[in-house]
Amino acid sequence: MNLENITKIYQTKEREITALNNINYTFSKGKFYAIMGHSGSGKSTLISIMGLIEPYTSGKYYINGKDTSKLNDQELSYLRMKYFGFIFQDYYLDEHLNAYENVILPMLINKEISKKYRKDKALSLLSKVGLKERINHFPKEMSGGEQQRVAIARALANDPEIILADEPTGNLDRQNEELIFQELKKLSKEGKCIVVVSHSDEVKKYADIIIELDNGNMVS
Repeated sequence: MNLENITKIYQTKEREITALNNINYTFSKGKFYAIMGHSGSGKSTLISIMGLIEPYTSGKYYINGKDTSKLNDQELSYLRMKYFGFIFQDYYLDEHLNAYENVILPMLINKEISKKYRKDKALSLLSKVGLKERINHFPKEMSGGEQQRVAIARALANDPEIILADEPTGNLDRQNEELIFQELKKLSKEGKCIVVVSHSDEVKKYADIIIELDNGNMVS
């Protein structure tokens, strides 16, 4: 991922608000990046733009050499499915589906994954995050840490190159926070690009690179 002079401006009735100001950065595979900064510094806006969830106002954003500004909605959706896995603070698991069903869900829209391999892959991913014995449990039957590990398995369903995590430990206690960061660190060592937005200083123990934002500006 390569960001060149990325700027995001929100227009209100009274004024313009610059959420991001000329952000330049290149993210690489096999690295764990932590994006930090106070509330309103632009962290969540940046990760939303990186994940093709939110458009940017100006600049250039390249994914594997592709200029995203030249792509239509269908092409952007394909890139989002192919290259990205998302993890959120509130897990966003479907409470009506068990762990296995939550993990297999993203594969159902991916024509590149054969139907006959989906089940084995979902079970393998849940085993990978230590939930082999919880595949038939529903979110309400699991702890916060277990739910977030299901979310990590789900994020890996389409074998993305990049994992974007927005405050993934915000609702967890210290022990589960460490477990989640350890899981993400393992993924970076396996070659994935891990980008985590976090207020927690705990993330500094695991990050290879710490990016500080201040009022929409990258300060380190």
